[in-house]
Amino acid sequence: MADRPSPDRRAGAARPGKPRPRRRSPLLVAGRAMACVTSLAVLCTCGFTWYAVHALSSNMTTSSALDEIRNGAPPHLDNSVNLLLIGLDSRKDMDGNDLPGEFVQDELHAGSSSEVGGYNTNTLMLMHIPANGGQVTALSIPRDDYVQTVGADGRMHKIKEAYGIAKAAAEAKLAGKGLSKADLERQGREAGRKATLATVQSFLGVPIDHFAEVNLLGFYDIAKAVQPITVCLNRDTKDPAMAGQGSGADFHAGLNTLNASQALSFVRQRHNLTNGDFDRTHRQQAFIASVVKKLKDQGVVGDLGKMQQLLGVVKKDVVTDDRWNVLDFAQQAPNLSGGHVEANTLPIAGFATINGQDVNKVDPVQIKRIVQQLIGHDPLPAGTTVDSANQAPATTAPGPQSPAAPSPAPDQGAKPSGTVDVTNTSTVPHAAESEAKALAALGFTEGRAVQGPRQSRTTVTYGTGAKDAADQVAARYGVTATASSAVKAGHVQLTLGAAFTPPGSTATAAPSTPAAPGGPDPAADLPMQGPAVKMGGIPCVD
Repeated sequence: MADRPSPDRRAGAARPGKPRPRRRSPLLVAGRAMACVTSLAVLCTCGFTWYAVHALSSNMTTSSALDEIRNGAPPHLDNSVNLLLIGLDSRKDMDGNDLPGEFVQDELHAGSSSEVGGYNTNTLMLMHIPANGGQVTALSIPRDDYVQTVGADGRMHKIKEAYGIAKAAAEAKLAGKGLSKADLERQGREAGRKATLATVQSFLGVPIDHFAEVNLLGFYDIAKAVQPITVCLNRDTKDPAMAGQGSGADFHAGLNTLNASQALSFVRQRHNLTNGDFDRTHRQQAFIASVVKKLKDQGVVGDLGKMQQLLGVVKKDVVTDDRWNVLDFAQQAPNLSGGHVEANTLPIAGFATINGQDVNKVDPVQIKRIVQQLIGHDPLPAGTTVDSANQAPATTAPGPQSPAAPSPAPDQGAKPSGTVDVTNTSTVPHAAESEAKALAALGFTEGRAVQGPRQSRTTVTYGTGAKDAADQVAARYGVTATASSAVKAGHVQLTLGAAFTPPGSTATAAPSTPAAPGGPDPAADLPMQGPAVKMGGIPCVD
């Protein structure tokens, strides 16, 4: 995948002396099979007997890349597990051989050259599995986020580039030492994994306990094993594959049933999408949900032939860390198979062109605060902030600011121009009326204040001529305003989500308590990049 066009812990060691559960219903492959599929947007929560799981664990390619970064990792504040899923955009096999050009071009729609995409990690998703149950949280990192890399060359790069830069540097050092092509490839990839893991861990400010990596061929093989897959789109879309560009996508609004080649087009499309790469990320998250639903509807095991095929695919296409205890992890993460997973995309701070490349500007302080708040860890100690230079906690003088508090409306000295209509879907009594009055006090024209059906996230939309007013309202609630043809000209529509907390108040829920499946959305009032994608069904996306 070429550079994006603009807008365009522990899994637990085995417990000796403690009997295994009597109930031997098919176990979730929330171990290696699940993780490998999710790495490139296919999360596979299928089940196997004990024998099958042990078979899965043998002959698997494993990596010790996490060993070097564990000592410097941020401390775990509980026994939760953070799993990084890596989708590697490489047209080469594990030994460094080119994939057949015709296959890459005709089936994968990924260009004819083996060099296209290099070794970019175009999918990076952190999955947080709470220590004591509760909703699993998945956080996607936009691939073009411009960050300080660790273990590559130590410079600022797109986060997706850390892998390839470190791999190339390692291979240059190993040149002339008589290594075979396959050995050179394996050692180079190991350096790439170390750099990616270290960079993501530093950027997010949380430890990574396990990881799984899969490439384009792995995605295709896995999708082929579970096809057909049903997905849902909000609108018709096309992305013709021409001269190495385009994904070959050709889908209609509503439900679409995809084969393996179409599945790859679905998760790779970035042209002709309103929000470019961000819509593609939501596609990947939605595809995970669709696969989870299908395998669950099949009774988990479903078609034995496909399960056997999937076992073979997992063994040859996936790399995982060498400390991953699949059986313990499967028992620790039952909510993965139940669909109690919510995926969000971490926000960016804008776009920029640096050294001729389109990049996403990010605020490392904001990212760490969001991650710390969302994944259920205790908040940082009082007087602790995050040093944006080295992306690590640093002690400062105590201050009253809460990371969860929405930002105040900017430029309140000028009278805003716009009528604000407020709809309350939260459990806060009379919140619509209260917020309408508060906004009127800031200079906005007071509009309708009504109660509406439940909505998980607080949103701000606007009609023609009301963008400036909408941006000011959105800043007050820590969200991003979006245009909508459904909103009257000159009007702003503020919808208070289920987890709404009045600006300036302190949230009463302890961050260390994981969200119960089906409960309020813990990310509802956080400034994520687009809407959340919830597992358990077939979500419609753009």
